[in-house]
Amino acid sequence: MDYSALLRNCKTLLSRSSSNEEETLTQLCELLQTQIDYYNWVGFYFANQDTQTLHLKAFAGLPTDHTVIPFGKGICGQVAVSNNPFLVDDVSAQDNYIACDIHVKSELVVPLFVLGENIGQIDIDSNTINAFSNEDVRFLEELNAAIAETLY
Repeated sequence: MDYSALLRNCKTLLSRSSSNEEETLTQLCELLQTQIDYYNWVGFYFANQDTQTLHLKAFAGLPTDHTVIPFGKGICGQVAVSNNPFLVDDVSAQDNYIACDIHVKSELVVPLFVLGENIGQIDIDSNTINAFSNEDVRFLEELNAAIAETLY
């Protein structure tokens, strides 16, 4: 995978973004899901600090019932608390995992920071065990930085 070229495509999409943030994020999700074959579900959750919950704003893939996730619950909820990326090679080995789809084998969640505050995250599910690498983490951190700079 040529992450540099994909990041350029994502930045181009962001630069042409409409004023509709949700639409732009959905387009990014769709781009990632179609360009990386092991990104089977891609979504953005955003934090509500008052209620200590994450809310699904945009996604590509199968619909999920998990549109609101409490901080600390599941991989996404843990990232909301830790402020660190969380790469799970095998979700069946995680005690604090929320299953959205029985086919998911691994998950990667990377926080999205604006002015040093974790405002949300990108969540990637894969139907392949051990799907993600540190290269995926770096790519998604760079993407989130571009999103923060462009949309927020």
